[in-house]
Amino acid sequence: MDGKIPLIIKWSGKEYEIYISEEDSVADLKREILYKTAVRPERQKLLNLKLKGKVTDEECKISTLKLKPNFKIMMMGSLEQDIVEANTAPTNMPEVVNDFDIEDEEVAIENQEVYLAKVARRVKEYEINILNGLRPGKKCLVLDIDYTLFDHRTTAQSGSELMRPYLHEFLTSAYEDYDIVIWSATNMKWIIEKMKLLGVDKHPNYKIAFYLDSLAMISVHTPKYGVIDVKPLGVIWGKFEQFSPKNTIMFDDIRRNFIMNPKNGLRIKPFREAHLNRFKDNELLRLSKYLKDLAEHCADFTKINHRHWEKYKPKKRRHSKDNRENKDRDRADRTEC
Repeated sequence: MDGKIPLIIKWSGKEYEIYISEEDSVADLKREILYKTAVRPERQKLLNLKLKGKVTDEECKISTLKLKPNFKIMMMGSLEQDIVEANTAPTNMPEVVNDFDIEDEEVAIENQEVYLAKVARRVKEYEINILNGLRPGKKCLVLDIDYTLFDHRTTAQSGSELMRPYLHEFLTSAYEDYDIVIWSATNMKWIIEKMKLLGVDKHPNYKIAFYLDSLAMISVHTPKYGVIDVKPLGVIWGKFEQFSPKNTIMFDDIRRNFIMNPKNGLRIKPFREAHLNRFKDNELLRLSKYLKDLAEHCADFTKINHRHWEKYKPKKRRHSKDNRENKDRDRADRTEC
């Protein structure tokens, strides 16, 4: 179109092409998005569109943003009917578990040569951008994003409304004992934008070591469920010798993601419907204590059944007049967790 530049809006798994004049405003852009997607302007959050200074959408001209043709804008936002449905509590519904029952599959998958070869290939070819240096002696905490730290489906005016309660307190506490890794089954651009949205990327009280995206995952075949994509922790262990099964734990709301490393995965309760649950969800607060107990009392994380993390009670060290006997007992406690 004459005098207009094409832009791509990425929303809800689809791409929409929009033509806009450089003399138009961001408000005009949002109105064009409305015509294409039916998402109202006040519901639209354009994640990677950086406005200059404190200007309104009406005041900000497209020309000031210096967007190149076919620039992709990532959008969050919900349709009005979806918002109504989200705010309506369902009745007579059974409990829904967003996961596969993969317990019988784990042993068959974990050590198969074909999958170990895929992991080795990721170790060799996948490039990791270290955001903050790894610290000697720290353990490794691997975190999913969607439904683990963030409700990515519910609509909101700000990222803080979709953030899981106690997120920053949880990460601050974990950072004392763990190098923190974010691993999401999406592309790197989305990970970066979501971490910015949540204020995780530059928080003063903790640092993220690095991000892993979908390209670090591998596909495996299960007899019952066919081909699924999973997050093999062996990619991290192959890249960084200070991390191993003994000192690594992964939180994910979907158990199948750690089918390659079942002894190192903890299925966290999914955080959904943030508008209903953000004042009562305390999962991260309780998991902070669990991580602290593991770091202080357990020398081998694979010795613990993380499915029963809520019942975990670390062995208390006994005191004795005989120092040597006391040290031996401490060592035994750490070995057995």
